[in-house]
Amino acid sequence: MSPRRHPARPRRRREPVLALCLLLLGAATLTACTEDKEHRTLRVLASPELADVEPLLKELEDDTGVELKMEYKATADLSGPLGSYDLAWPASDRSYLLRQQEKGERTARPESTAIMRSPVVVGLTRAVADRLRRGVPGGRLSWADIADAAADGTLRFGMADPRRSDTGRAALVGVATAAAGTGGALRAKDVSCDRLRGFRSGQTLTGASSRELIDTYVRRQSAADALIAHESELLTLNAAGKLKQPLEIVHPEDGMVLSDFPLMLLDAGEHKAYRKAVDWLRRDDVQKKLMERTWRRPVGPDVPRPAKLRAEIGNALSYPDQLAVVERLMENYGSTGGSARSAAGDHVVFLLDFSTSMRGRRMADLRAAFADLSGADPTAAGKFARFYRGERLTVVRFAGRVLQERTVTVRGDGDLKALNSFVGKGGFGDDTAVWSALGRGYDVAAGAVADHPRQPLSIVLMTDGENNAGMSYGEFRRRHARLGAAARDVPTFPVHFGEADAGALRRAAGATGGRMVDANSSSLSQAFKEIRGCR
Repeated sequence: MSPRRHPARPRRRREPVLALCLLLLGAATLTACTEDKEHRTLRVLASPELADVEPLLKELEDDTGVELKMEYKATADLSGPLGSYDLAWPASDRSYLLRQQEKGERTARPESTAIMRSPVVVGLTRAVADRLRRGVPGGRLSWADIADAAADGTLRFGMADPRRSDTGRAALVGVATAAAGTGGALRAKDVSCDRLRGFRSGQTLTGASSRELIDTYVRRQSAADALIAHESELLTLNAAGKLKQPLEIVHPEDGMVLSDFPLMLLDAGEHKAYRKAVDWLRRDDVQKKLMERTWRRPVGPDVPRPAKLRAEIGNALSYPDQLAVVERLMENYGSTGGSARSAAGDHVVFLLDFSTSMRGRRMADLRAAFADLSGADPTAAGKFARFYRGERLTVVRFAGRVLQERTVTVRGDGDLKALNSFVGKGGFGDDTAVWSALGRGYDVAAGAVADHPRQPLSIVLMTDGENNAGMSYGEFRRRHARLGAAARDVPTFPVHFGEADAGALRRAAGATGGRMVDANSSSLSQAFKEIRGCR
């Protein structure tokens, strides 16, 4: 008898269950991905030079769901209303943060993340670069060398307006910091109008932004021998094939200001989307794409750099830590014209004591001081403080009376040689008519302000003795009070030397809006460099 067989149990069908599980898992994953890539549109106030990043922003949106809607506007410190923007992306946030710091606790400091870096450098035509290097030991050019060449008229450059452009502001801060020569951040006392006048005299091109400046240079390449801008912009310009000859990139030996192109969060409610954008932009693969497209240096150390970006940045110049210092620097920039070649050079009237007490060493020091101001001083301070092309100089030699007078407008070395010869070969006289000499200085000033009312004018009075001839101080003050308002406003800067009456010189400085410098505590050369007609 065959064994009894039980009916087979029906096999459970697992396929629908498995399919359902996979479907649910996929839906959960998709939901998670969809939530993670929630689309957000952020309005961004951006530096105009960041337009070269635009092609990568679609990848950012595809990968993260964050769309950056860029609005390009030249602004040096993000001034103006920012309420309509979620983020800001300037070349530098330093001026903005100084302004926020000035407000104290009333405004919270926004989150800011460096995205890429580029130093402010100089691009020179090859012929000019070669010529300048031949005159510099070791051939390593500095900002002082650039300023020196601008002052003597052998270098013409373009730079964006620092009052409107963060790139132009970084450039001016760099030059001014190098001119101060302290090795630290600019202080208020380091910002002196004299140190940048020679440098500014060489500016022939400008623009509201560095992009506008570069576009102008492409159209007018014969108008300048150099551009001061970010390294990245100059490398991009060279690669574009729009120049008759590429510019040689010079990293100034005395340091550079480094911009880090920070992405800043203005609307704290968009923090999540902001972090997604920042994290994506700082990924090594994206940093490599940014570097290849924009020639800016990656913020991370692991991204290999091409040869053109391996040059050492060297001494990164510190940015001022006080808003007042930056504002004073901008004020001085505006007072010298504020745009390329927009103002005539200054007019300085030098009243020089040629009394017999100045014979010998004192006169040798005076003549050496004028030679230094004419370009003989090879130091960085000397290069920044020298006489410059376009400057008008009047020299009045006096003793017991006015002896001789000479005026030159500096157009070249010949004018400076003539001036130095006038100072170097003059005879001497008895007595010292300090106030008569100053009265003559204001006669010159009255004529100058009538003929050239917009030209900056100042008087420098140098004496080593007390007044013992000519008009008295009281008589000078009465004559000064009868001058027209424009002439009365011309400041006098006395240089105290030898046995001169310091109290009387301070009174004269105070009465005319100037200040006294004591050459006994330094030297005549240093005193003239320090003063140069600056309030």
